[in-house]
Amino acid sequence: MIITRTPFRVSFAGGGSDLKEYYLNYGGTVLSASIDKYIYLSMHPYFNKNKYFLKYSRNEYVDDIKSIDHRIIRQVLEDYQIKGIDFSSSADIPSGTGLGSSSAFTAGLITLCNAYKSIYMNQEDIAAYACDVEINKLGEPIGKQDQYGCSIGGLNFIKFNQDDTVSIEKILLHSDKKSELKNNLMMFYLGSTRSASAVLAEQKVNTATNKQKINFLHKMVKLSEELKIELQKSNIDTMGDILHQGWMYKKELSAQITNERIDYYYKLALRNGAIGGKLLGAGGGGFLLFYVPQIKQEEVRESLLDLQELTFGFDFEGTKVIYYSES
Repeated sequence: MIITRTPFRVSFAGGGSDLKEYYLNYGGTVLSASIDKYIYLSMHPYFNKNKYFLKYSRNEYVDDIKSIDHRIIRQVLEDYQIKGIDFSSSADIPSGTGLGSSSAFTAGLITLCNAYKSIYMNQEDIAAYACDVEINKLGEPIGKQDQYGCSIGGLNFIKFNQDDTVSIEKILLHSDKKSELKNNLMMFYLGSTRSASAVLAEQKVNTATNKQKINFLHKMVKLSEELKIELQKSNIDTMGDILHQGWMYKKELSAQITNERIDYYYKLALRNGAIGGKLLGAGGGGFLLFYVPQIKQEEVRESLLDLQELTFGFDFEGTKVIYYSES
């Protein structure tokens, strides 16, 4: 039996510049952090060595790898030539909520298969392979930030270079500033899930053809670079203003990113003490993230009482094997 644990991530600035339609032309940057909410994957040999018993949001019992409905599982198991396994998935947070769940699943599955086949792969290589699976092999209209954020862990400034390489710069904060940043962030669940593909498909077209949308992405990249510099100076409170400005830019990238309900709760939080915030993920639903001084947090919490709050911390380990038994 092998069990892996892979963190979800929150993106603070630069999201959208990790799409190849943008970064191959201009270079992209994202500042994000992995959090202590996880997806857990397990696998062990199945009694019937020629069949697959897969348990995730549904159950599959098949004897041919090409008959597996779950596209990511089918692709990765085929790549590794694994058969005769019993596989299970569980997570702290539902999928489709803007925390990179699909890429966390892919990175965790690669980590699991590496352990199962006794293959060593470092976390950056796992992220690169997860990008290859999702973007190249499966044709998902997504970017690269989630795979790296979930695989590597920690608070990172991620550069997507024009030569299609990726560079990681760790944001190192003193422990008290790290705690201050964590304590000033609040997250609320809107109670809706969605697929990022439809939103990102429109955004990809806009990124390739619409100069006005491209200019907004240029501004979002500059914000991520500014946030990196300010955090390195321990200027934690700049997070609020940068989140707010980035959200204003992000809303201009696609008509599907926000709606009346999202805008209502966002403005309500600002009226009650939040300095800034954003919707996590591609758009349309999921979690709202806010930067709120602790003295104002109870007011914000009371104003958003009909939304579910999620308390969280940071994860600094990334995707990893947490249990391994050869028996």
